[in-house]
Amino acid sequence: MERESRLVVVSNRVGPLSDEGKAGGLAVGLADALRRRGGLWFGWSGETSEAGTTSEAKTEVEGDVSLVTIDMTEPQVAGFYLGYANRSLWPLLHYRLDLVRFDRESERMYRDVNREFARRLMEHISDEDLVWVHDYHFFFLGDELRKLGFRGRLGFFLHIPFSPPEMFAALPAANDMVHAMLAYDLVGFQTQNDRRNFANFCKHELHGHKEPDDYVRVGDRHIQAKVFPIGIDAESFAEFAASDEAEENAAMLRNSIGGSLPIVGVDRLDYSKGIIERFTGFERLLEDYPDRIGKVQFMQVAPLSRSEVEEYVDLRGEFEGLVGRINGRFASLEWTPVHIMTTGLSRRALAGIYRAARVCMVTPLRDGMNLVAKEFIAAQDEADPGVLILSRFAGARAELAEALIVNPFATDDVAAALERALAMPLEERQERWRAMRDKVFANTAAVWCRNFIEALEKSGSAPSGKGV
Repeated sequence: MERESRLVVVSNRVGPLSDEGKAGGLAVGLADALRRRGGLWFGWSGETSEAGTTSEAKTEVEGDVSLVTIDMTEPQVAGFYLGYANRSLWPLLHYRLDLVRFDRESERMYRDVNREFARRLMEHISDEDLVWVHDYHFFFLGDELRKLGFRGRLGFFLHIPFSPPEMFAALPAANDMVHAMLAYDLVGFQTQNDRRNFANFCKHELHGHKEPDDYVRVGDRHIQAKVFPIGIDAESFAEFAASDEAEENAAMLRNSIGGSLPIVGVDRLDYSKGIIERFTGFERLLEDYPDRIGKVQFMQVAPLSRSEVEEYVDLRGEFEGLVGRINGRFASLEWTPVHIMTTGLSRRALAGIYRAARVCMVTPLRDGMNLVAKEFIAAQDEADPGVLILSRFAGARAELAEALIVNPFATDDVAAALERALAMPLEERQERWRAMRDKVFANTAAVWCRNFIEALEKSGSAPSGKGV
């Protein structure tokens, strides 16, 4: 019997392998596959040093799995991560051309870091390995591996959106970047819309062809571009929601709000998450439905994100100003409409907050998937489930159609959806939740991981037929 190829995972940050209530969707999805097949997880150590990417690799071994990380220099972090990845690519891929900053030096550093990571990775891999590269930090890494002689299977998964061709083309390196992506055998996206945008760029900007079975051909390169919506470890998250820590946090939330109905939001403080628009909608709820004053309370968990980036500093100021305005307008001695937390919580604690909520608002202006929506569904008590309000621009919308779908830019519609959610009878809440629960528990992180790996193992042969 032929032995399975070793799995090699590359991502900006590495691990953890064990889910102790801290691992996110990426780690949960990959840990089981790495442990089962044996493998290597390679990425940045999270530390800086004078040697940077030439530093001695740090290695941790757990069973048949090795976690291997290298440092970056401070200029590399500034140019690659804070600069190009988060000032150019992140806003561009989230449809925010108004926030994009194009800088030749940060682009050069991004390419250099991709080249250096490829060079260091080559020390640890062979052509028999199955290499799976993750996210917008490493668009060029596959191409650099090919230049260094790697001939094995190469896959890439983009966790965030891929913007339309006419928008992505604003990136000075757009053609180079997509050409580099053609070094991968399989490129995965969260939604059909993202895959379509990529295929259309190849067709209209690089004079390529779309082919059957999700293949794309550009020149002598043909790759498969497919949709793999990421999931969560639903069983574990449901267990988190029933844990003592979760119940303690649920009880604290209930006690803090008295008899009010709790509305929750959980997001990094990021302009893509629609937090400003969300609270503008909540303010409109209190204006248009004054009977709700004193009877609802919004708890927003918003850990600070990329505080070195100017746009995020500005967002925090705008967010805190809006919350202050709402509380100033509507608060009384007995009641404060909005509470915010900018510190992170464990996933067990978050599960308890989700479980106690009557409404969860997941209203990004653009998101690859948004696993908060799926975590909320997994955490609910079937006897008294809460209501999910979900942006039409979240990737999760394709699976969670039974949520109340809103346009986060339409303030009146958001307010009306909040009122409908707060007034929704138990029977309707249960019916909607059951339909979403079935999908969340069927399309888990493990299923996502297995589907991608199986497709990568089969990739590389273009179908017959003419391009269309």
